[in-house]
Amino acid sequence: MSNDVGEAKLKPFSTIQLLNFCLGFFGLQFAWQMRIILSGPVTEGLGASPLIFGLIWLAGPVTGMLVQPIIGELSDRTHTIFGRRRPYLFAGAIFASLALWAFPNSATIAENIANFLKIPVPVFGGLIIAAIMIWIIDACVNAAQGPYRALVPDLVPPRQHSLANAYLSFAIGLGSVVAAGTAPFLKYVCNYQMSINAQFIMAALAFSLAMLWTCITIKEHKSVKTNDSVKKDDDPNKKLSFMKKLVLFFQSSPEVGKICTLQLFTWIGIMSLNIFFTQYAIHTVYDIPDLTTVTEEVRNSYTALISNATNFSSICFAIQNLICFLVSIPIGLLSTKFGNKKVHFIALTTLSLTFVGMGLYTKPGFVLICMAIAGIGWASILALPFAMLSEFIKKGSEGSVMGIFNIFIAGPQVLVCTLLAWFINQCSYTIPNGINYHWEYAFFIGAITLIIAAVITNLIKEKTN
Repeated sequence: MSNDVGEAKLKPFSTIQLLNFCLGFFGLQFAWQMRIILSGPVTEGLGASPLIFGLIWLAGPVTGMLVQPIIGELSDRTHTIFGRRRPYLFAGAIFASLALWAFPNSATIAENIANFLKIPVPVFGGLIIAAIMIWIIDACVNAAQGPYRALVPDLVPPRQHSLANAYLSFAIGLGSVVAAGTAPFLKYVCNYQMSINAQFIMAALAFSLAMLWTCITIKEHKSVKTNDSVKKDDDPNKKLSFMKKLVLFFQSSPEVGKICTLQLFTWIGIMSLNIFFTQYAIHTVYDIPDLTTVTEEVRNSYTALISNATNFSSICFAIQNLICFLVSIPIGLLSTKFGNKKVHFIALTTLSLTFVGMGLYTKPGFVLICMAIAGIGWASILALPFAMLSEFIKKGSEGSVMGIFNIFIAGPQVLVCTLLAWFINQCSYTIPNGINYHWEYAFFIGAITLIIAAVITNLIKEKTN
């Protein structure tokens, strides 16, 4: 008798089980949020212009497009006593944690390597090491994220898919709140400024420990190969090329193409925020000049203001994700009652308006309010497209489907990291003590793509359960 997941009767998850199920995602998002907030200040301090910063951010989408489909496919085929998904969750967390520790120490690592090789330190040695660490972090996060998402259709009954994805959104919100809020809390409540190094170490510990807990407590259905499962692996459909699987993926339903297009435009918008917000806070909201073009003396004069601006960015992300945390489960419940697409359409439309607001008016208080409202759209983005797609997933292909779907999350980021970063790089203007860039232009572009995504959402025909 086969031990295949598809033949197992899936029991409904209780609230406690759903909370436990999403804990590993808390750690994953904790690490990812720290990388989002602080990668800009770290790389700019090493000499990265807006364009170079964008190119370094390519690590996320490129590894997402390459790693998630491959890991998703491998996790579908993996048969171990530890399950199909858990080996990838644990390995991704461990290697990402090591890179998180190394990233803020990139300049020191470059210097030590140069001393060991007895060569002069390359001009951009620290920036090269930082870029490598970013690539490792992003590859490992993607290696863990795809199989984790695949656990939903693996283990959760179909009628709870929207709710389970909402709980993952809940964990993402909570992880982001704690990650973004810890340093500002210590600064404004305890009068202690947490160093960037300490924040990355905190992220590494959160990721590895939370994912370890998930691997211990989440029991997958047995996936040790049996004679039946060997026969399934001999099925010609399992040996299809990636391109053929991609074609079959789209042919499964016309709605799949709409959902993928929805994701494409959504993630152009959301990554315009995630990639550029901290630099926008530093240089547009706080009016600090580009630090790669000023003297050391001028750079040092802005140290305190940079800390304030970085803390402000962290507070904004914390508030955004606190709202995400608070509304994620209600969004899951509302989508169960009214349908995924109606709730998602309203969320995306609201999010686009906040982008326009931040582009037009850059006072800190108003920006903070916009980021809070943006948390509603963020919660919906993290849950409902996956819930809509799960209606069309064939049993046994969950990992590969989630990997393919991630292309439409990662691919748009390439456009943001290259074309949008290049565009901002061209839009400089002079201010006292140097030059600055129109970082707010990213939000106008993002607002347009989010409106397009909202229109596409309204065209999707959902299955009726």
